[in-house]
Amino acid sequence: MMFATATSTLLRSATLTRCFTRSFHLTPLALEKLNVEGLASKVDLSGQNVLMRVDLNVPLSKDDDFTVTDDTRLRAIVPTTKYLLEKGANVILCSHFGRPKGEIIETGKNGRLNPVVEPLKNLLGVDVKKVNDCIGAEVEAAAASLTKGDVLLLENTRFYKGETKNDPELAAGLGKLADYFVMDAFGTAHRAHSSTAGVAEHMKLSAAGYLLDKELKYLKGAVDEPNRPLCAIIGGAKVSTKLPVIESLLEKCDVILLGGGMIFTFYKAMGYDIGKSMVEEDYVELAGKLMKQAEEKGVKLILPPDVILADKFAEDANTAVANANEISGDWMGLDVGPETLDLFAAEIGRCNTIVFNGPMGVFEMKPFATGTITVAKLMAEATDRGATTIVGGGDSVAAVNQAGLGDKVSHISTGGGASLELLEGKTLPGVAALSEA
Repeated sequence: MMFATATSTLLRSATLTRCFTRSFHLTPLALEKLNVEGLASKVDLSGQNVLMRVDLNVPLSKDDDFTVTDDTRLRAIVPTTKYLLEKGANVILCSHFGRPKGEIIETGKNGRLNPVVEPLKNLLGVDVKKVNDCIGAEVEAAAASLTKGDVLLLENTRFYKGETKNDPELAAGLGKLADYFVMDAFGTAHRAHSSTAGVAEHMKLSAAGYLLDKELKYLKGAVDEPNRPLCAIIGGAKVSTKLPVIESLLEKCDVILLGGGMIFTFYKAMGYDIGKSMVEEDYVELAGKLMKQAEEKGVKLILPPDVILADKFAEDANTAVANANEISGDWMGLDVGPETLDLFAAEIGRCNTIVFNGPMGVFEMKPFATGTITVAKLMAEATDRGATTIVGGGDSVAAVNQAGLGDKVSHISTGGGASLELLEGKTLPGVAALSEA
């Protein structure tokens, strides 16, 4: 069974209206921005200071040692950093860390960047000097004293309240440290902050690092120049955060598969009883309009025909499988059901480009992880047969890694909100600020 309107058979017979002949290429995009190799071709970087915005916001252990427990984001900055060092540049690393909200916090997840120094030294194979501020006379002196191939790490940019408000003074202070800027923090590229956007105004040239460049090419390429059919698998708890994405994808996709807690808002729009399942009442009408738009455009918008129910929001809950139109009483839906996964497998199997954003259920609880893990496996299988597969940010990335399939998909995005905004077709401030190629 397939849901897109109250008349479920309508979309079962719907044909895909998109052309299937276009191919996916990792080529420069319509948004032609300078990348790090382009920067090196324009400028002799030997001995030059390059300010590099990175994402060092890594998880720390909960003991008093505050050691890095997952160095994925640290490893992600290595290619660009090493490339700049090979060109003889002095690299000044700049990052936020947690949410200190303008306060100086000595330790912990919102504190100083001290825990990443040793791991960075090991990954880069060079010494990493650190300063205890990100602007000011002492920082400027440290930057001026750098010699060919040095690495300097600045302090947590969010110790300044103005960072998240794109404060021009903070941006100007950062701009005094270098003549060139490389943006390689995709996860914050959707924020117009001093260290992601404002600082570029004070640079001779600003370029995308390898990580950012790859993200743009995969995510924009997937939806703007896909090898069709193009399938988007959209999950997550709240429909309010995903409606703009779904609406945008209706203009680009051949099929959209929905899962997660947000499906119950769509069921409510269809007049179904949803029991105690989560619902965003303010978005019921919009969900109904979205289903109608999909029908008018000839796009398959597929809702799960069955769900896994629980009698409470807990791992030890009693569970049952029910058709989507048979939920009642105190039961709540916490995952998609087996019929849904068979349907999703068939749809994914027909597509050549697949984007996955958001879990299918409460995957943190084992009884309700099957849907998300199965979709992750289907993504890996699609990759094996030659499809382009992209996992876009946040919980879906965690789920794919949890399933041990992180290296079995074409691309895993490092940004949650940034991925969504790019899929929506929005221009990211941290990208718009870069120099033209």
